[in-house]
Amino acid sequence: MPRQQTQKIAIAVITAVAFLVILPIIFVIGFLVYNGIGALSWEFLSQPPRNGMTEGGLLPAILGTIFLTLGTAVAAIPLGIGAAIYLAEYAGNNRLTRTIRLAIVNLAGIPSIVYGLFGLGAFVLFLNFGTSILAGSLTLGLMTLPVLISTAEEAIRSVPADFRLVSLSLGATRWQTIRHQVLPHALPGIITGIILGLSRAAGETAPILFTVAAFYLPELPNSVFDQAMALPYHLYVISTQVPGMPLQIQYGTALVLLLIVLSLTLVATVFRTIMRRRREW
Repeated sequence: MPRQQTQKIAIAVITAVAFLVILPIIFVIGFLVYNGIGALSWEFLSQPPRNGMTEGGLLPAILGTIFLTLGTAVAAIPLGIGAAIYLAEYAGNNRLTRTIRLAIVNLAGIPSIVYGLFGLGAFVLFLNFGTSILAGSLTLGLMTLPVLISTAEEAIRSVPADFRLVSLSLGATRWQTIRHQVLPHALPGIITGIILGLSRAAGETAPILFTVAAFYLPELPNSVFDQAMALPYHLYVISTQVPGMPLQIQYGTALVLLLIVLSLTLVATVFRTIMRRRREW
């Protein structure tokens, strides 16, 4: 078979596979938009639920999801990036670092409900934070760490060694080299890891079920020690626990959650594109 014909067949197969991967995603998004777009309105986004959650809006659940996502970012990003810098720039190739990397890989595969049970025992009961935004954010932060550390470490390692050598040869310290040369060039990959982790955290139900989520709260939370409603748990409740719930509200809630996650991804994509254009390699 001629080489050009083989190449055309390979391209066709790869294109078909890519299309098959994207098609279910397009179908799910289109299905949610078709069934849930009718529920979207200013009242739906700015009012609390009422009449047994069959009317009103999603304001407490939306704000609760935003608070939890921000809390997860505060808990996970500094620790995750710090660990990635240590593993990529300071740690040697020894048994300890290999054990740490193996533990990170294993932690990434643990079911989210296990993190929820750990958060219940460690943060809610042992540290006596109670079912609160703080306990939920710390639990989601732990769940996010493996993905964040792995992607950030790979991004840091992908920066060419020449940047480090030139910076050190000009008299910069190791930390100055990392701060001013390595991290700016690794930032697009780090941002990717952050968004992947936060997007997963924003859509999780099991961890917040044990640590923060409330069935219904008439008032918005006033501190990190208060409970909060959250869109994933709210969607679970109205889909399984509330009789007579209109399907349009269920799909509308799912659509709002999807839009929040897609907005995070869009912002990260734009920021990552800008940073990549500024890279010097």
